[in-house]
Amino acid sequence: MTSPARTPGTPPASSERRYILTLACPDGTGIVARITTFLADIGGWIVEAAYHSDDESGRFFTRQEIRADSLAIDYTELSARFAEVAQALKADQFQVIDTLGRKKMVLLVSKEGHCLYDLLGRWHSGELDVDIPLIIGNHPDLGPVAHMFDIPFMHVPITSETKPAAFAEIARLVEEQQPDVIVLARFMQVVPPALCEKWDGLLINIHHGFLPSFRGAKPYHQAYQRGVKLIGATCHYVTGELDAGPIIEQDVIHVDHTDSTAAMVRRGRDIERSVLFRGLSNHLQNRVFRDGLRTVVFK
Repeated sequence: MTSPARTPGTPPASSERRYILTLACPDGTGIVARITTFLADIGGWIVEAAYHSDDESGRFFTRQEIRADSLAIDYTELSARFAEVAQALKADQFQVIDTLGRKKMVLLVSKEGHCLYDLLGRWHSGELDVDIPLIIGNHPDLGPVAHMFDIPFMHVPITSETKPAAFAEIARLVEEQQPDVIVLARFMQVVPPALCEKWDGLLINIHHGFLPSFRGAKPYHQAYQRGVKLIGATCHYVTGELDAGPIIEQDVIHVDHTDSTAAMVRRGRDIERSVLFRGLSNHLQNRVFRDGLRTVVFK
């Protein structure tokens, strides 16, 4: 019998509580032995482990997920001991995450609602395990969708004349929530470079094109004009360079000469939804490491 999905905001049962340990360091011998010995010494029950050694960058990446109830030490002591391991390995990235802590997501939207509907449906069913304290729209169109799910919606209109002030207000609203991720769910505005830098690693976008091809606002039109046989979508971190941030997730579907631009737009919506959900889920589960312009994603 399948257990019911956990409703939004419900903490996990003690047996479901995990500590997630992530680390990136210069590659070398003995790294795995050092980490697994550390976990064995503290009684860590490993439920998932992933490793990657990258020849190009000369770096090593790992993600370890352990049962919290297997340890006699608390989160604070675990973090301190793991920091010693990371220091010994000369790690430049490391974290200990307690899944008991609820992560928060703020959504930015415009008029198109397919990605918003999908994320909210998954959130409501418990498939997307995150709190959503706020949705911000530069148009009021999707306000009723937010209200249908009892989520606060703020309308911040953006024009060419009001853009600096509007983004200052958006930044204020977002930072009041202190989110773990900010999602551009078909938010058809270019985020100012200063905010991209401030929110580096937190700001995720779904681009309706298979990057790095067909950047900008109308990738399906560009694809139609070039007669491509594949169209896709890309979930990526946002940087100051338009549609050029590190890629988290991508997928494609086949099209042919009978597909009009409108047909490509319609068919592309399905792939946008699934790619955004998969990329966002990987981020929320701390499965993504950034390595320059590339990413390592443990699925």
